[in-house]
Amino acid sequence: MEIMNAKVDQRAGDITTADIAKLLLALLVLLAGIGAYYFASQVPHSLRILGVVAAVIGALAIAAFTAPGRAMRGFLRESQFEMRKVTWPTREETVRTTLVVAGVTVLVALVLGLIDLVLKSLILDWLLKLGK
Repeated sequence: MEIMNAKVDQRAGDITTADIAKLLLALLVLLAGIGAYYFASQVPHSLRILGVVAAVIGALAIAAFTAPGRAMRGFLRESQFEMRKVTWPTREETVRTTLVVAGVTVLVALVLGLIDLVLKSLILDWLLKLGK
């Protein structure tokens, strides 16, 4: 089977030594930010939170320049492009569909309740009394 999108053929699995080093550096930056949060207890809490956020952003920025990071950026770009093609329902269509689903749910619940009531009365009231 032929793949329709030629961009899919790009190999994200080809990770080089430089990519591994960058990913390890990103991990170290992230761990340093988390460690600093716990070990710098004398620093105000809001600054420690900002430090962790900065560490996460820095780690993501470093990881973005690896082969898997480039593949992820490409995937997000393609996803955003595809999302522009989606035809979203109007508010009226959404409300109407929601009401239909709710109505069908209530109808099915009533039918199942009626079937349960009939089966209960057949089994408990009719079949069990035959045995006595």
